[in-house]
Amino acid sequence: MTDMTELWDYDVVVAGAGPVGLFLACELGLGGARVLVAERLIEVDETIKAGAINTPSAVAFYRRGLLPELTQEWERMLDRIRGFVQGGGTAGSGGDGGSGGDGGSGGAHRLPPKFAGHFAGIMMSADLFDDSDPAFADVGPAAEAGLGVPQAELERILAVRAGQLGVEVRRGVELTGFQDRGEDGVTVELVPAGGSAPSRRVRAGWLVGCDGGRSTVRKLAGFGFPGTDPEITGYQAVADLTGAEKLGKGWNTTEVGTYVHGPFPGRVLTVEFDGPPADRSAPITAQELQDSLRRVSGVPDVTVTKIHSITRFTDNARQASTYRRGRVLLAGDAAHVHSPFGGQGLNLGIGDAMNLGWKLAAVVRGRAPEGLLDTYTAERHPIGAWVLDWTRAQIAVMRPDRHARALRRVVTDLALTKAGTTYLVKQISGIWQRYDLPGDHPLVGASAPDLELADGSRLGDHLHSARGLLLDLTDNRELRSCAAGYGDQVTVVSSRYAGTGHRDLAALLVRPDGFVAWAADTGAGSGAGTGARTEAAAGTDPLPTALERWFGRPAERA
Repeated sequence: MTDMTELWDYDVVVAGAGPVGLFLACELGLGGARVLVAERLIEVDETIKAGAINTPSAVAFYRRGLLPELTQEWERMLDRIRGFVQGGGTAGSGGDGGSGGDGGSGGAHRLPPKFAGHFAGIMMSADLFDDSDPAFADVGPAAEAGLGVPQAELERILAVRAGQLGVEVRRGVELTGFQDRGEDGVTVELVPAGGSAPSRRVRAGWLVGCDGGRSTVRKLAGFGFPGTDPEITGYQAVADLTGAEKLGKGWNTTEVGTYVHGPFPGRVLTVEFDGPPADRSAPITAQELQDSLRRVSGVPDVTVTKIHSITRFTDNARQASTYRRGRVLLAGDAAHVHSPFGGQGLNLGIGDAMNLGWKLAAVVRGRAPEGLLDTYTAERHPIGAWVLDWTRAQIAVMRPDRHARALRRVVTDLALTKAGTTYLVKQISGIWQRYDLPGDHPLVGASAPDLELADGSRLGDHLHSARGLLLDLTDNRELRSCAAGYGDQVTVVSSRYAGTGHRDLAALLVRPDGFVAWAADTGAGSGAGTGARTEAAAGTDPLPTALERWFGRPAERA
């Protein structure tokens, strides 16, 4: 290990080695940046946290070739869930991002035979879901992958990949300060966590705070963090229990609040609407969890005999006013915090990292102007704001007062219709997410469809290296020549489409994060990539304009 007294030089320092920090570091590494990840904890945190992967996150892992690892972990989690539903199994570590169990207006409920998701504990079955929306068919192999992977396992998967990419991850060091020196970069102060050794300086071009909801980077950099104050105290734990059979299984609402038992052995969650905890950072005892579980469930003799993992949470909902100040950026919980209901937090952070990583790497390597980073806040902030409101709405439906319970009955009736289930599942899955990008083609700004190609590959197979992709489906030599000056950033693939859903599609320009930057249909004519002709025929930017917007001027890369 390099001596801590040295003054290191990196392109980017990432504060925090959670899933968001590690995913971002991997993206930066793929883009050729020299990256240091500084993490206060010596080992992966086994505390139960998020454990639900939505569609955009599963697609992100798929596009980087990590789908097999996700699938393996999901199968392990499914075995635990099956054991719990059948009445067996033992407690242990794991995670759940607010999913599992059934809900409604009260009583114990079972997981539906075909679980499609939940809103505020109102469980929905896939039997009512209309999956005819072509957006779901476009997801590809990632559609069913990774839905229940605990956060700690994600960190292990990403740590292995980071090591393969040459990313340096230093554990047991804590960021205590930094200085933004403008064009000269950032000087970061690191100190061994919990030690008395002096701080050491690290020079870097950029600093990204992925250090959680109480982010040191965000506070020191002076980011605004407006939002709404908390009104609940919640606990999520994996514990050994006696008397648990009286709790039933799944989501339950009572006169006091909400509790969840499952979806795997020993996992419990409680929510009380009596205000936030007096000290959220105070150690949590078995007695504290037991008291909350007894109050909410009304089961007087359920007993917590041992805690394997526990966390305390609230519904504090805040979002940074911007995700960038000078040479300092934020991602994940450092940029936005909210309640865990619906399992949106981890997924929101992975989306941040996928969006930011390739852009920051391109700027670092001189392949794109610094102004490209302005699109990070512009594209991700609206999605973060939506997630905050989504979680606030669930809190409103979960409150124990009579008005909220009346509202819950109405929402439940709507949710359990075919149209209601379909709407909510589309929102929960994240399939709706898109960016407001220049261009009139309906695919521009959307996550690229995972097209099946005649050569046996799929579109996602060509995104593993985090390069842009120009996909030519009509053997258009003129189109491919437009990308000739972008060989170090854009992969050109010429193949025929082997599917049925996009027969009129002629070509796609896909950004490294998998979002469509430009598209043309066969109706635009054979000159789909050349400029004025396409602009008039397709009503969109010409391909050279889109290439320059996202990958810089070709003349800048001799």
